[in-house]
Amino acid sequence: MKKIIIPVDFSKHSVYALKVAALFAKKYKMTLYALHMLDMQEFSISENPDVKQEKGIFFLKLAEKKFKKFLAQDFLSDVNIVPIIKHYKVFSEVNKVAEEVNADLIIMGSHGASGLKEFFVGSNTEKVIRYANIPVLIVKNEIKDISFNNIVMATDFSNESVPAFKKSLQSLDFLQAKKHILYVNLPNENFKTTPEMETMANNFLTKVDGNIDRLINVNFVCAKSIEKGILNFANVAGADLIVTITHGRKGISHIFEGSISEDLSNHATLPIMTFKL
Repeated sequence: MKKIIIPVDFSKHSVYALKVAALFAKKYKMTLYALHMLDMQEFSISENPDVKQEKGIFFLKLAEKKFKKFLAQDFLSDVNIVPIIKHYKVFSEVNKVAEEVNADLIIMGSHGASGLKEFFVGSNTEKVIRYANIPVLIVKNEIKDISFNNIVMATDFSNESVPAFKKSLQSLDFLQAKKHILYVNLPNENFKTTPEMETMANNFLTKVDGNIDRLINVNFVCAKSIEKGILNFANVAGADLIVTITHGRKGISHIFEGSISEDLSNHATLPIMTFKL
């Protein structure tokens, strides 16, 4: 990994993300791209075009000044950081900017969402996850150490997740961490017996690695929901990072089917890293 995108909205959670990104930059010699999206849609369409242009210039200059001050923090000293300001707030643009600069990772601070806000709106982090084609690392709190030693990698052992799971393993190799592969067995019509889960794990790992050497680190847990199973196991394993594969569902399919990765990004206190199928 060489380049990281960090969406910035001047909140304390943006600071958390920038601090983590700075730690990565200093340890692994990475370049940071701080991205601020200025919402210009608040201007009335009935306003005079000249007035709208003047307002646009004013708010852009104001944002540039605030952005420069925000990035002048001690922990960013000796870090190669490139500020980027977009004139609109469209969350698919985060992925577009990532593609333009050939970024390897998005790091985003999140306070999560809950209740009706989660159902009808969702957090900004969720929106970034849905559109991102590169890994997204979500941090909820201040992190002072990025020496992730215990990583929980949740999987459903499906054939369609093989490429993304393989990519996640390759992307995380530089951390040299222990990887706990986790399958959550649910008490419903899809409940699996132990032999069935072991067969699934064998077939999956053979497709991922060409062997079953990682089988020693495969774990099966039973839980009432996948989210609870992942969080409970992560707590028992003393994990410092959770990795999931996401479909990046949007629109009506997101409302009815949901997303485990997005639920975790809202409710987990540990850092979450998502990889898209």
